[in-house]
Amino acid sequence: MRGFCALLLVVAGLAACNSPSAYFRAAPVSRIAVDGSVFDVRVRGTLAEAIRVNSQYAPRFGPIRARAGLAMELVSGCPVKRVLGDQAQATGKLSCPRPSRPSAREICRPLGQVQGRDGRRYPAYDCGLGRPG
Repeated sequence: MRGFCALLLVVAGLAACNSPSAYFRAAPVSRIAVDGSVFDVRVRGTLAEAIRVNSQYAPRFGPIRARAGLAMELVSGCPVKRVLGDQAQATGKLSCPRPSRPSAREICRPLGQVQGRDGRRYPAYDCGLGRPG
């Protein structure tokens, strides 16, 4: 019984790895790849949340912060003033209340729909930095 409880805790913990914070829970999600990092991005008001959903070996927040910020800008259409967080989850402060720039749908290569671990379908985009599109 003790082994079953331990297994249940591990599975429950892994299921929450890419869950949004409570503030972003009802916001629509876009999955976007930026220079090797894949994010689930949600936008609500003047805030955006990027959750990195792919595994990377020993990522530092510096490069991840730049990629997460770009992912938030591409999905929201707004410049990002600052990005706070860690290698897995970042929150950005947007500098406009409504989209003013092209969204990811207009300037990134669409990859179609992908199915998340939660069974839902997400739009996916590839936005390589400095790579010819």
